[in-house]
Amino acid sequence: MVDIPRAPKKKRNRYIFGGAGALLVAVLTLGLARLKPAAPTVDRATLWIDTVRQGTMVRQVRGPGTLVPEQIRYISAVTPGRIEKINLLPGQKVKKETVLLEISNPDVQLQLLDSERQLSAAQAELVNLRSTLEQNRLNQLAVVAQAKAAYNDAVRTAKLNEELAAKQLASAYDLAKAKEAVEEQKVRLDVEEERLRVQTEAMQRQIAVQEAQVARLKNIVEFRRSEIEAMRIQAGADGVLAEMPMQIGQWVTPGVTLAKVVEPGRLKAVLRIPETQAKDIVLGQPASIDTRNGFIPGHVMRIDPSAQNGTVGVDVALDVAGPLPPGARPDLSVDGTIEIERLTNVLYVGLPAYGQPNSTVGLFKLNDDGEAVRVSVKLGRSSVNTIEVLGGLKKGDTVILSDMSAWDQVDRVKVK
Repeated sequence: MVDIPRAPKKKRNRYIFGGAGALLVAVLTLGLARLKPAAPTVDRATLWIDTVRQGTMVRQVRGPGTLVPEQIRYISAVTPGRIEKINLLPGQKVKKETVLLEISNPDVQLQLLDSERQLSAAQAELVNLRSTLEQNRLNQLAVVAQAKAAYNDAVRTAKLNEELAAKQLASAYDLAKAKEAVEEQKVRLDVEEERLRVQTEAMQRQIAVQEAQVARLKNIVEFRRSEIEAMRIQAGADGVLAEMPMQIGQWVTPGVTLAKVVEPGRLKAVLRIPETQAKDIVLGQPASIDTRNGFIPGHVMRIDPSAQNGTVGVDVALDVAGPLPPGARPDLSVDGTIEIERLTNVLYVGLPAYGQPNSTVGLFKLNDDGEAVRVSVKLGRSSVNTIEVLGGLKKGDTVILSDMSAWDQVDRVKVK
């Protein structure tokens, strides 16, 4: 027998092992390509984390403000003059009759003297007018008396002539003449009585006109005296002298503000609320004022009708019966919180750094394995520190409220 040589098998095995290796490499490459990139790590100490709660959420708005007096009395100059004396400085307590400062003006004093002179002359003229008119009235009254006597005498004469004529002792001429005399005296008496009446009425009107002139001059004198009194500037109310911008020797004109007096026990808070949050504020809502030395309850008493520089002014009345906290004084900077409403049985969480009311945002929700996954959360109404959750989260979920804009390109992070 002859042996037939066979081809060696080494080359074939090599191909098999090479193909298997290539297949393994391809499988590994495909698996690695499908693996998610490693999640970035975030330090828990740098995050603001909160838990979703369910219950009553109090909606509030907050804004800075100042304490201002409810009653402010601005004291203005009534007459022009020069400041001669300043009796008090700002910060001192004053009474209603306290004299704050004194001004002088010789022209005002001369005007008072001239008005007093005119009043005296008018009063003297009134006395003379009354005397003259009364004398004329008495003279006319005497004339009326004479005319009445003449009339009565003529009546008696005519009656006598009638009796004599009846006995044919007097002529018809004498009788006619006597009757004509009666008529003449009657007309004269009527004229004189009418003249007395007209004179009396005219006398009353003339006196009334002069009395009105005297009264007008009296008012002028009183006004001039009030100007003199007004040169001693009084506080006009009990309180604290807040401002005194005047200096000795300074000339002031009517209407210039000389001082400001406030009542420190009656203060209110004027808050500046962002106009986006002020739409839900109504009168009477409860509020709390932080004076940095205590909290004062209050309620909304007035809302500005227009916005200024993106804020709305809200006046808050302080509901305190006793003294205010120590340090509470006019122009003190405060923070105010106004309660808008109470939402019952709602889901809510702390206000995210970038969340807006009635919007949908992406928040990172923490899992039990220490990873935080981005979820879409629908937000509702907001408050100062909390916001309503309408969807995307449930009670007990833990979310990151910090600004996570640095990780906008990833959907999960590792929290350590």
